[in-house]
Amino acid sequence: MLERLQRFWRGEEPSPPATGADRYQLAAAALLVTAGAMDDVFDDAERARVRILLHERFGLDDDQVEALLAEAETTSRESVDLFHFTSAIKQGFEPDERVGILEMVWEVVYADGKLDDLEASLMRRLAGLLGVTDRDSGDARQKARERLGL
Repeated sequence: MLERLQRFWRGEEPSPPATGADRYQLAAAALLVTAGAMDDVFDDAERARVRILLHERFGLDDDQVEALLAEAETTSRESVDLFHFTSAIKQGFEPDERVGILEMVWEVVYADGKLDDLEASLMRRLAGLLGVTDRDSGDARQKARERLGL
């Protein structure tokens, strides 16, 4: 952790690639991984849900999903804040698409069937950082729960 903070202060914080849709996809995927690992365990159910979401949302094939997921895990693990991810998403996605991204994150946090306090806190922060209203976040949460059968 100390090494990550030192890299951050030196301006060496990893960030998504500089160009193209890949930058935005990586930022979204990194948020999904960060949410899945919020309780210190990125389990098989959460990983499977992220794979499904990346495939459906971005139309990626299995190899592309695996490559993006691997890169997102590394990026998420090395990051010390959410700003790099959320700012890329705000640049790359329209407001209704950002609500869709938030809905994806809700699906990941509910992949294990429950919402813990750290995950709830993350979701409140993400909604604010993405410029998503409380109402839209609540709607996204409900849609994610319905999709998962909760």
